[in-house]
Amino acid sequence: MSSSIFGQSKPAIQVENLVFSYPNQKPTLQGISLNIQPGERLALLGPTGSGKSTLLDNLVGLKQPSSGQIFIQGTRLETSNLAQIRRQIGFCFQDADDQLFMPTILEDITFGPRNYGVPPAIAKDKARQLLAEFGLEAYENRSAHELSGGQKRLAALAAILALEPSILILDEPTNGLDPGWRRHLAKVLINATVDVLLIASHDLNWIRKTTQRAIVLTDGKIQADAPANELLENAELLESFGLPVDY
Repeated sequence: MSSSIFGQSKPAIQVENLVFSYPNQKPTLQGISLNIQPGERLALLGPTGSGKSTLLDNLVGLKQPSSGQIFIQGTRLETSNLAQIRRQIGFCFQDADDQLFMPTILEDITFGPRNYGVPPAIAKDKARQLLAEFGLEAYENRSAHELSGGQKRLAALAAILALEPSILILDEPTNGLDPGWRRHLAKVLINATVDVLLIASHDLNWIRKTTQRAIVLTDGKIQADAPANELLENAELLESFGLPVDY
């Protein structure tokens, strides 16, 4: 989906000339500028080491840019308002185990809402609703280590969605998932009620089913920005970026 169809609406995510460098290294991100409008489902593509995860970490304040600005829902991301802005963003790490730490999955999903003052009964009702939507209702009293990789991924996503974020960001969400769980995850995301969905992934066929716009990041720069189907049909272009469609 092209951002132009949204006219002059305020971007949900706005990145201006973002530069990020690790110590004693050349910049990993080199002048990234990007607008994501409300309603967009955007794929972030690029080979390993292109800076995708680093960009996501900057968007949620896990890393601080060397220069440039990030605006989330119109508010500039700064250390002083980081907690406020993070309430608007749901961020799923590559490893679901990084987000599941309570004795049971039900407790994992209710942890965030209860931490923000949601009454326990309401938090449990919401958690059980999400578990049912994700086909995990039979596992609410199990711990994360008893679940399969796909079940863990959905449980971690449920824990994020329980906080009702307006922006959902996922880093390589299909890693380690078999085709059945990839399809299940796609259905959940297609139905997710969020303003923006941003997915970093190498899974090009899966991305085609879950996003409408795609950008390619290589060498720390945005090299392409187009409707997802159009970009993913250009095998020669993707190959030039180190993203062969057939592998």
